[in-house]
Amino acid sequence: MQYGAQRVSDINLSQVRKMFEQASPTAINLALGEPDFDTPKHIIDALKNALDEGYTHYSQNKGEVKLRETIVDKLKKDNNINTTADNVILTVGASEALYSTVNALIDPKDDVLIPDPGFLSYREVVKIAGANPVALKTSAENGFNTTLDDVENTVTENTKAMIINSPANPTGSVMPKDEIKAIAEFADENDIIIISDEIYEKIIYDKKHYSFQAYTDNAVTINGFSKAYAMTGLRVGYLSACSEIIDEVLKVHQYNVACIDTATQIAATEALTGPQQCVSDMTSEFRKRRDLVVDSLYDMGVECIRPDGAFYVFFKQDNPDEFIQKALKEDVVLVNGNAFGEMGEGYIRLSYAQSYENLQTAMERLAKIA
Repeated sequence: MQYGAQRVSDINLSQVRKMFEQASPTAINLALGEPDFDTPKHIIDALKNALDEGYTHYSQNKGEVKLRETIVDKLKKDNNINTTADNVILTVGASEALYSTVNALIDPKDDVLIPDPGFLSYREVVKIAGANPVALKTSAENGFNTTLDDVENTVTENTKAMIINSPANPTGSVMPKDEIKAIAEFADENDIIIISDEIYEKIIYDKKHYSFQAYTDNAVTINGFSKAYAMTGLRVGYLSACSEIIDEVLKVHQYNVACIDTATQIAATEALTGPQQCVSDMTSEFRKRRDLVVDSLYDMGVECIRPDGAFYVFFKQDNPDEFIQKALKEDVVLVNGNAFGEMGEGYIRLSYAQSYENLQTAMERLAKIA
């Protein structure tokens, strides 16, 4: 008997998690994309207080009004997006926001452009919806940034949506304002929905972040608290879109999770309204780590681009599998770039979401095999 549904028969489990499971207990894990920082104390205190005050019951399907209103203020201030609390849905992390959006808006006949290289969930979520993921290829020559030319050369007559991620996993690229605006205009002209994953928005170095939804109503903004506030395990994300899109996404969200954890919504409200020094301090530390890793790779003669955001370095290797296996023997865990698409062939992703001291040790170990 075949138990699996046909639509999930060729869904791939995460190669990142596979590498994590192969590692020894003493290995330095540069595979997992999770900040190593503790959730800031004022956020944890807000969570504890919420539990003590009885926030253990259902919230509205879309989420607590106060948090949604706080997100509306944040979107206006940080992203130049004008919206309302009714047009925001709180989700179980950015992952559920992506899943609910794709399954609410995409039909089996549709094509969805996904970044290549890009976060491995994009392809699989589109496939779960029964739709066709179409690789939106980017190149090292252009810093792995998605351009209007890339979109125009990839779009098909069946393209319903495109998923774009800036700052990007796995490359750390950050799209410039002119490309954001140009792609937004193209999407409007061609009735294509932009699903914009902005989860790394706050982890950005020498550039500025821009949102598609500031330039078009034909966009869904996906964000959350996992990366900026080191709240990965608390699973709070959100999406913002026009009312027509929100009405459809709410159907999937409601029958999938009903609502997200109520107490963590109180903590998320505190994250946005409380002290923000924790965010800038973490980003400053990530900058130091990025420079350590990139400079160390340069010293080894390894080719890579200094990333402008997120906490990954995507570096070239003639034989990634061999290098990764040698690194494992040195107790360093890495991920093959081909996990992120065809354009990741010949690359390796390194996450510098580890302490500076661990990164120093890891780079010393990698220098032995470079």
